[in-house]
Amino acid sequence: MSAGPLVYKVADTPEEFRQIHELNYRTFVDEVGQHPPNSERQRIDRFHDENTYYICVCGGRLIGMVCTRDRRPFSLDLKIDKLDDLLPPHRLPVEIRLLAIEKDARSPQVFLGLMRMIAEACALAGYDLALVSALKRQGKLYRHLGFKPFGPVVGEPPVLFQPMYMDRDSFVALADRMKLTSSARRESDWQIPKA
Repeated sequence: MSAGPLVYKVADTPEEFRQIHELNYRTFVDEVGQHPPNSERQRIDRFHDENTYYICVCGGRLIGMVCTRDRRPFSLDLKIDKLDDLLPPHRLPVEIRLLAIEKDARSPQVFLGLMRMIAEACALAGYDLALVSALKRQGKLYRHLGFKPFGPVVGEPPVLFQPMYMDRDSFVALADRMKLTSSARRESDWQIPKA
């Protein structure tokens, strides 16, 4: 991992977006095998223009990311018929997607920083339900964070995902639990832009 402080922020520069597409490729094409390879070695998410990306940068290098999107249809709407029938009552849902951390930067500090930022963002934006498609093999981690499984497993073997959700009270509790270590720096002026 590069030397220097960890900076947590909302992505907003062309260079950050380029690095997001490259990390997306390394994670979901090379590592997970969810998508086919391409010669550009970039994976631009189909909802890229509607995503808000929360990132961790160290020495100018993007080392972690996660994104939110609050426009329907969600990716889960495209995989599960009558998605809302499987969920608790809600007014303003959001989908959390594309959690990825560079292999050489995977540490509790980076992961917890991203989780705290996303939990705070969801609480601040007034979302009352967050949905994720958790890699089935990582289900225990997501349950530990406060997500609850629902509905059928989706995807194609061997890449299977468990749909999960978290309510607003759980966002707040998660944000309170996820404390950054003193060596990490988090920017405090970010907000979720609303369409």
